[in-house]
Order: sequence, then structure tokens, then C-alpha cells
Amino acid sequence: MANEISVASDWDGIMEKLTILADSAKYDVACTSSGVERKGDGKHMGSAAGCGICHSFAADGRCISLLKILFTNECIYDCRYCVNRSSNDVKRVSFTPEEVCVLTMEFYRRNYIEGLFLSSGIIGSPDYTMGLLYETLFLLRTKYHFHGYIHVKGIPGASSDLVELTGYLADRMSVNLEFPTAEGLRTLAPNKVRQNILTPMRQIQNGIKESRLNHGVYSMKSRVSIDEKTYYSQIAGMQESYDKLCDYQSAKGVLRGEKAAKVAEGAWGLTVRENAKSYGVAQRTAALTHADRYFVPAGQSTQMIIGATGETDYQIMSVSEALYNRFGMKRVFYSAFVNVNQDETLPAFREGVPLLREHRLYQADFLLRFYGFKADELLSECRPNFNERIDPKCDWAVRHLEQFPVEINTADYYTLLRVPGIGTKSARRILAARQHGKLDFDAIKKMGVVLKRALYFITCNGRMMYNTPIEENYITRQLVYAEKPAQLLLPDGGSAHYEQLSLFDFAV
Repeated sequence: MANEISVASDWDGIMEKLTILADSAKYDVACTSSGVERKGDGKHMGSAAGCGICHSFAADGRCISLLKILFTNECIYDCRYCVNRSSNDVKRVSFTPEEVCVLTMEFYRRNYIEGLFLSSGIIGSPDYTMGLLYETLFLLRTKYHFHGYIHVKGIPGASSDLVELTGYLADRMSVNLEFPTAEGLRTLAPNKVRQNILTPMRQIQNGIKESRLNHGVYSMKSRVSIDEKTYYSQIAGMQESYDKLCDYQSAKGVLRGEKAAKVAEGAWGLTVRENAKSYGVAQRTAALTHADRYFVPAGQSTQMIIGATGETDYQIMSVSEALYNRFGMKRVFYSAFVNVNQDETLPAFREGVPLLREHRLYQADFLLRFYGFKADELLSECRPNFNERIDPKCDWAVRHLEQFPVEINTADYYTLLRVPGIGTKSARRILAARQHGKLDFDAIKKMGVVLKRALYFITCNGRMMYNTPIEENYITRQLVYAEKPAQLLLPDGGSAHYEQLSLFDFAV
């Protein structure tokens, strides 16, 4: 209780930290807020129903539905692209676990948020940082009885014990891949090792599978409930390690670089690891048999920075496909590179941040996850990048006109999904409605089909909506005009040309 009062009395200091650490977290876009169906139970604070978290958007368009913060902007690594790299001269601050808990609860009570997204720079060592994140989640779930949604970052290089313990307290975990290729990671993040990123990804994947095998597919519906009486005995070792870090920093200044990592591992890393092992084994053994304990029920996600290195869209989508297929990833996020450090070794874009490229990658990602497409269908080594003028589905369709037009009244579900302008919901509605009669263009428009894109690729009862020519350049021009009339570009070298629409382009 005394600790809570002291935290509350320093509210101005907490808000100053919040200003700094919330701003530092804005470049991490792997921030999701759905995937579980856990409603309030009358005993705990909050719920995590799949549609329960309201979304708001910042000025740059990014979702800020959760309290999205870093635990600390201290970092022993010197990644060239990161605003918090060790060589930058920025003000360094850190929350304590209690402060994060107070912020989360106070913001929730005021209806500002319905969940927490918690990431962190690497302070001391990966083990020490992961230990602090675990302590924060443990406090939230037990001492503060927070029942809401929590998304936490896994720290590459942290011990498997700490990652596993944290996984039983979080709804979603994510480990950032950072760059699509190992070469890009070595170039811009020399302190990070690809294998240290993939190892916790695999551990989280296996933990999710094992949890669902033990509890069933719907294990996402509930959450761990830990006896509050065990709190002090489990956290004592973590607190001792934390005090050592504070004392060392006060005497020697802020830690930096590779030397700091080695010192941290010797001073606190082993202490935290031993503490995790001492009480982690008993929890792990009970976790898979406990009726209400589940591991990362909302799945895992990751993030890739786009445009900082020279990977093509084809390479990026191939990596994403592998992450979905081999690591059971729930979401892959794409973050357009922003040169926040103005580093001469980093690319500078004359036309600004490549947000349109990021947008096309997200559209293609949906095609991989929901529409049955493969990466090598959308792109190839001969055609390695998306056409920025039209979306990837339209681009695929105009390059495969031999598969069109599709008859709405007879095509199967997966064939309908390949038609531009037809989504998963409208395809299901078409299948259901045509059992009762033949469909026409007016009917499918009411079902949600976007006819300005679909009309070039479908027939209803054997007839097209208009007698349009099935020709790639013509359809591409119309699709570009329908999407952005002011940017009607023809495919002759990329120069801007405008063509007046004519009534005589096709027979009436």
C-alpha cells in the first residue's frame, strides 16, 4: 500500500516519463488489439473480448487503441535506424513495474484504453529486461487484478524460462524480425543476431500449440489466475537485481555498448535467470494442467522495417509467407522506414516515407492470409515489385486475363475470391443467395461487391455488365482512373499521360 501511495504522489514524474516513452514507442507498429474472447467476470478489472477494444488513430494514421509505451528507452544496442540507439544523445528514462501498473489502471478507469502494449529497449541485458516485463505483467494480473488485453514484446536473447513465464500472463506476444533478410540485420543492427530472434518465435509457436492441445482450440477464452500470496516470494529476487542496476547506474552513469552488455550479464543477468529457474519450473509444470492457464492465447506477431535495405517486394512477401507457414504467425506488420537519425548511411527518400509501398504490402498480406494466394503468384524474380498504381489483386487479375470473366452464378468460393472487388463476406453472400435464384449485377452490388473493379472480370447469366474489351492496358487504365482519377498513368515508361474517355472505345 505504501508503494502505491508513493507512486501516486509522483504522478507528475510518471506523466513526464509517459510523454517520452509513448513517443519512443510510436515507430513500433506491431500493435494489435484482438484475438481473444474473454469477457469480464465480475471479479477482475477489464475484459478482452475480440470486438471490445475501440480503435482511435494518431495524426500519422497509426492505431493507438492501447496504452502503447516502452518500459525504457535505455538500450545497450546501437542500431542505426533506431531513435533510442545507445549513441544518440536523448533523454533516458525508465518506468518501474509499479508505475506501468498505475498508468494502465488509471487510464482504464477513465475509459481511455482497454489494454496495454508494452515494449522496451534493452537495459542491462536481455534477461534483465525480460524479467522486468514479466514482473510488470505479474503485478497487473495478480496485485491489480487486471483482466484486460495485454500485448508484450519478447526480448531476443532472453532465457526461455522468462519468455515462457511471460507468455502465460500475456494475451499476445511479438518478437520483431526487424528486417526481411539476415544481411539487412547485420548491416543496420550489428548487435542483433538473427537466431536470437527466431528462437523465441519458435518457442512461442510451440507453446501455443501445446497449450491448445491441452485445453482445446478455444483456449484463448480465459486467462491465467495466480495466487496473490505468492507475489512477494516470486518477485524478491527480481527486486534485488533491479536495485543492483539502479545502484550501479547511479555510481557509473548510464550503461552503453557491448561492454555494458557483458557487465550486465555478470551483475544481474545470471541473477535474474536463476530466479526465473527457481520458481519457473513449478509454474511451468502446473501451467499445462491448470484448468484456467493458457499460453499466448491471441497468437504472436512480428514487424519488418520496409525500405531501409534493398529487399524487393517479392523477397518481403516470401519471408512473410514463410513466417505464416513455418512459425504460425498471426500477423506480420510492415513499417515504412523513417530516417529519424538522419544517418548518412541510411537511405533518404526524395518523395518522403514510402507509405504507398507499405500499403501495397498490407494489401498483399491480406491476400496471403485470407484469399488463398501464394507469394510466387503475386510476384516473381522477373517482376519483383508491386505496381503502385493499382492494388495487388487487380494487378494479378490484369496479368491473368485468361482466367476471366468468371460467372457469378456458378463459380466456386475460391474462384470468386480471386475477382477484384469481391471479398470474403461478399463471396459467402453470393454462395448463399444463389441457392434461391439467379443473381444479377444489382443483386451482387447490394451484397457488397465493388462493381467499379469487378465489372471487367465477371459475368451474370453469361453477360458482362458492359461490353468492355478484355485487354490489359485498357482495364489497367480504367482501374487506375477509378481509384485515383488525378493520377491516371499509362504504362509507357511511367510518364504522366491523360487520355479522354471515348464512347467509341468499345461497341455499344
